[in-house]
Amino acid sequence: MFEALSGRLSGVFDGLAKRGALSEADVIEAMREVRLAMLDADVALPVVRDFVNKVKERAVGAEVLESISPGQAVAKIVNDALIDALGGAGAVPLNLNAVPPVPVLMVGLQGSGKTTTSGKIALWLKNRERKKVLLASLDTQRPAAQLQLEQLAKQAAVPSLSIVPGQSPVDIARRAMETARLEGFDVVILDTAGRLSIDEVLMDEVRQVRAVTNPAETLLVVDAMTGQDAVNTAKAFNEAVGVTGVVMTRMDGDARGGAALSMKAITGAPIKLTGSGEKLDALEEFHPERVAGRILGLGDIAGLVEKAADTLDHEEGERLAKKMMAGKFDLDDYASQIRQISKMGSISGIMGMLPGMNKVKEAMGDKELDTSILNKHLAIISSMTRKERKTPAIIKASRKKRIAAGSGTTVQDVNKLLKQFGMMSDMMKRFSKLGVKGLMRQGLSALMPKGMGNGPPGGGGRPFR
Repeated sequence: MFEALSGRLSGVFDGLAKRGALSEADVIEAMREVRLAMLDADVALPVVRDFVNKVKERAVGAEVLESISPGQAVAKIVNDALIDALGGAGAVPLNLNAVPPVPVLMVGLQGSGKTTTSGKIALWLKNRERKKVLLASLDTQRPAAQLQLEQLAKQAAVPSLSIVPGQSPVDIARRAMETARLEGFDVVILDTAGRLSIDEVLMDEVRQVRAVTNPAETLLVVDAMTGQDAVNTAKAFNEAVGVTGVVMTRMDGDARGGAALSMKAITGAPIKLTGSGEKLDALEEFHPERVAGRILGLGDIAGLVEKAADTLDHEEGERLAKKMMAGKFDLDDYASQIRQISKMGSISGIMGMLPGMNKVKEAMGDKELDTSILNKHLAIISSMTRKERKTPAIIKASRKKRIAAGSGTTVQDVNKLLKQFGMMSDMMKRFSKLGVKGLMRQGLSALMPKGMGNGPPGGGGRPFR
């Protein structure tokens, strides 16, 4: 998400940086490009006007036009304006400040991911907040909707309200709250029915449920892929029933991102959480400053560290690190490393969280940046015997054919894996031999194969300055 917008804005700032000193006309031209980029990204027109006017007002001031790096100064102003548009600095947490059981009302159109998001939030609150959560489906319209939430509850290992055929949504809501009070639950998540389009029947049903439960949060779930339609949906729900927060789903898609930039201004309600993918743990807090950084190609290192902390096996990571430092890394270890990386999601998503990687992705063109190559490597390694994984040097022609046939790949694929692993192993052995002090003395070229470093073939590359 945001890749198209990010690329356009990067082009604008690169152009400003090349000009050195800026005139007012330069800034106005740049703002015209920013305006077009935001409109192309499906940002609501009133939001674009307000955004561009704010930036232009600050950017044509003397402190920018006369600064040493005016291009960077404009970029800083745009970054600040993006943060404001997205809701201001810092994540807005779910409001659970009420007498338990705290009702959380989930609303949205059918197909927005509302039921899956209900399961995700239940798992989130159970694991992160240590809350006792009850899931309750109020969807009596969609066939098997209540069974779907029941299955999600089992996956999340949280209780769900028993299904009683024939009850109305309001009756189910009352029973959910009463059950939660009697059984000591902290939070009740009420998953209301959606419709294919906004209608008065849907809104009236939500109003009735809200009246009998008095929810602390009314969370609107919207699909980021629907662009401007998501903004229109949010506006209609907010006007009809009131919305305290937004959850945006499918944030890992190829949408243009305009809905996220428009949501706060149109509804007044902050984006609180974002979902990406179907897995129940694929839910994150929404940090406007981090999203702004990703839009401007500044990355999201804090988010990457949090993702790693949540998903990686630290004991396994330390074990692999020790073997790498000792130069004793084998194909079993490489397979373990691949599994760790795969837990963090797509390679494209990880790259998007690293500063400056948008340009690298652009340079790679339309090549798919996912974990398919890593999955192929896992399949190849799985087709090897234990001895072959420990001692890859014994893998010759006949073994390569057997491994390729067993993994559904080609001999060329096996050769590529062995070549890449060989280069990796050689670098680790050199690092083990040099140690940190030796590396600081000789530079990174000392890790490269002979003839590829800066220094003579025998090593001795340039030291770090």
